[in-house]
Amino acid sequence: MSVKSKSVKKEPLKIILDSNALFVPLQFKIDIFEELKTLLNRNFELVLLSPIRRELEKLAEKGSPGMRRNASYALNLAERCVFYDVNREFASPDDAVLQMAKEWNCPVFTNDRELKKRLRDINVPVIYVRQKSRLEINGRV
Repeated sequence: MSVKSKSVKKEPLKIILDSNALFVPLQFKIDIFEELKTLLNRNFELVLLSPIRRELEKLAEKGSPGMRRNASYALNLAERCVFYDVNREFASPDDAVLQMAKEWNCPVFTNDRELKKRLRDINVPVIYVRQKSRLEINGRV
């Protein structure tokens, strides 16, 4: 077999999840996995960074009863993601998301208004819920 006839397998697109992205199925009754397949029409892997997982674990342990239930649900969903242990200190989980998205040049799924603005300021594509019914992407992937 010649080298030219081998198909080159494209790396899946990394998508970093902010904690609130994992609340979308509960909040808006949207299947984020199916919606992302439709929206992107390509291979992708959902990435959960360690600061985001710690944030969810803290909410599952110490939040209000409703928040504990939602955070536990989000942590169950997170098991379908690829976990990356970020072994650097960041001022906040948002800072970790921002830095890793910039380094990996990959989109972020968040509904956090402030984080969306910070990501757009550095030209990182943002996936978010639009009209409480579907996902949309702002920026090029």
